Amino acid sequence: MAGSLQGPGRGRSRYRPLSEINVTPMVDVMLVLLIIFMVTAPLMSSSVNVDLPKVNATPINQDSEPLQVSVNAQGQVYLMDQAVELPELVAKLQAIAKDQKDRRIFVRGDRTNTYGRIMEVMGTIIQGGFTKVSLLTEQAGGKSAPATSPAAAPTSSATPRRQGRG
Repeated sequence: MAGSLQGPGRGRSRYRPLSEINVTPMVDVMLVLLIIFMVTAPLMSSSVNVDLPKVNATPINQDSEPLQVSVNAQGQVYLMDQAVELPELVAKLQAIAKDQKDRRIFVRGDRTNTYGRIMEVMGTIIQGGFTKVSLLTEQAGGKSAPATSPAAAPTSSATPRRQGRG
């Protein structure tokens, strides 16, 4: 019995529970996940692969989601990630825009395309009565930004909602 009545310092164990939480591994995992999402998010923005040219222009700011017309390296035209023939493009744009001729339209053209093919698509859209047509380019920093055309309504400057290389 004498062994069980030891004083306060002798009966303590050498190992005490650690009362501090080590957050370093959790922060490391969160930073890795953040980097993964930052890299993959721009890749998921558009399914049409277009290599945009780089320019040093200030982006414009608008409130509504723009319609996107893409022209890939082979010259095929896509409206919002769906293939469309050029003669049908204006009719489909009018159906989507519900006769709002001032709806923003971004034309994304692969840099390997000819100038004539991109202008043919833009000309078709403008002849359809749309007034805000812009070319989408890639800024030197890697962001997509619209470069206004003569038919576009310029005067604002901020980044569009959808950025990145598509």
